Amino acid sequence: MRKIYAIVFTFLCASSFAQNIDSAWAINHYVKKEVRIPMRDGVKLFTSLYIPVDSSEKHPILFMRTPYSCAPYGEKNYAGLWMGYLKGYLQEGYILAIQDVRGRWMSEGDFENVRPFNAQKKGNEIDEASDTYDAIDWMIKNIPNNNGNVGTIGTSYPGFYTTETALCNHPALKAASPQAPVTDWFAGDDFHHNGAFFAMDAYEFYVGAGFGNPRPQATTAVPKQRNPFTNNKYDYYLKMGALPNLTIVANLDSVLFWDTVMDHPTYDTFWQARNTRAGLYNIKPAMLVVGGLFDAEDCFGAWNVFKAVEKQSPSTNVRIVEGPWYHGQWTSLVNPGASLGNVQFESNTSIWYQQNVEIPFFNYYLKGKGSIDSITKATIFFTGENEWHRFTTWPPEGMQMTDLFLKGHNQLSFVKPTLSKPGYDEYVSDPAHPVPYAEGELGHRTKEYMDDDQRFAGRRTDVLSFETDALISDVRLAGPVIADLKVALSTTDADFIVKIIDVFPDNFKYSDTDKYLMNGYQMLVRAEIMRGKFRNSLENPEPFVPGKITEVKYTMPDVAHVFKKGHHIMVQVQSSWFPLVDRNPQQFMNIYKANGGDFIKSDIKVYHDADNASKIILPLVK
Repeated sequence: MRKIYAIVFTFLCASSFAQNIDSAWAINHYVKKEVRIPMRDGVKLFTSLYIPVDSSEKHPILFMRTPYSCAPYGEKNYAGLWMGYLKGYLQEGYILAIQDVRGRWMSEGDFENVRPFNAQKKGNEIDEASDTYDAIDWMIKNIPNNNGNVGTIGTSYPGFYTTETALCNHPALKAASPQAPVTDWFAGDDFHHNGAFFAMDAYEFYVGAGFGNPRPQATTAVPKQRNPFTNNKYDYYLKMGALPNLTIVANLDSVLFWDTVMDHPTYDTFWQARNTRAGLYNIKPAMLVVGGLFDAEDCFGAWNVFKAVEKQSPSTNVRIVEGPWYHGQWTSLVNPGASLGNVQFESNTSIWYQQNVEIPFFNYYLKGKGSIDSITKATIFFTGENEWHRFTTWPPEGMQMTDLFLKGHNQLSFVKPTLSKPGYDEYVSDPAHPVPYAEGELGHRTKEYMDDDQRFAGRRTDVLSFETDALISDVRLAGPVIADLKVALSTTDADFIVKIIDVFPDNFKYSDTDKYLMNGYQMLVRAEIMRGKFRNSLENPEPFVPGKITEVKYTMPDVAHVFKKGHHIMVQVQSSWFPLVDRNPQQFMNIYKANGGDFIKSDIKVYHDADNASKIILPLVK
């Protein structure tokens, strides 16, 4: 979500499969209208409409609500809809509607980040669901030749708005597709994972890109962007030091939401109200939830929206699609899902998705065209074997949560350790020398780190590595991964990052033209962090008792991966992931108020004996 305008651009300009449509065709076959749609409280929301000239039939409406602008503005200025996969919707004769949400760009009203859903609205009270209802109602009544059917779609922050559209209960809304939806900014999306603050993304989104800058009046002007960074982000954030120093920079541009985050260091009522899962009951439209297995921003959101709807709204027709994608890659023009970084997926997975899932889904529900028999409950791409699979349930039937144990001598085994005396490996976590999240001198937060080679980390003394022998048969994972560590600290707090890694054979290569040495490649399959003080509760943090063996157990986002015969499974454990995540002072305190003198070293032991068996619980499918 940090590249706030890229999401809109890729939505409008993504991998094409509809042919013979260019700018001249679009201008001749579509008329653009700009309207200000009144809401129930009198606020008007600016909306761009692209309406087919053809009046021989009625057309469905595909609607996106966005905080990132429905630009270009002006009825003679067309968005480049013909440049990407949206040309398929043009070819199908859809009315396309793109709306600036309340308080953003050319819309009136006050903007509120992840505005909470209000299930008990009265009178003129509003939320994003009511704004959706009012917009749909106006469009159905005022856009000529519409067929009375509306679908909603959006990726990232617009994915949040799409989730909220599904709660509006307008009878014309037949289908909604939240894609990488912002879902819970403290538990797992964008700015926090299990309470650990993803400072680089938050800072560069709200401060660097200017998303948090105040907007006193409607405008078409791009917000002022601040670029105080050096080309080496690791060095920049290390030199900036404690979080209050970043707050000083944020306050130069009056970024109020940054201060709001700093004022809510636990999962209090502020964050709980912005957990969109809480409102996902009695949903009427069909839902297609889309996510990327390697989404660095909102991997949590897609899986958890799907699971919440499944549990809380069992009568809703909901499906999930997960491909081998970075954030929004399923709409990418430049890289249509055939690779991510050095890892190859051997097909254009994004184009396959568009052709076989998304447009057929909307065509069926909005046009009554075709069939959705092939769009099962879960359509999931398995990396490692590089194949799509369709399931009637997710996790698939037959999945068994299976213990994989950490052992001495850097071993990893499905057999529980038998060592009777205390056994452990240890390292020193030093905030002055944190473990980088990726190798090299990086000037930006990469998207490729989600499947990057982890050999660089294994060379450090503050990273523990455990590895199986070469696998004698394929190992298939399909579902959530649980880290269950038994640890002891010399301090009262620390972070724990657990990585699941696929170690390629020493003779592996994709082709003779590999640009990167792939033999022995250590592919990151899944990694997640737990800020230690939140190990038992995000609401009520607890200090560690120095020297006391303590359980740190947490769930990672789902995986869909096959470790092939001859590969190895590796687990790495570390206590910093910098500058992706802010440094933990390793003392029990409010980290948002820390100063430079609060950061201390911690001696960390990870136990692996019979009584204190650290393990990873894998979703194994035989």
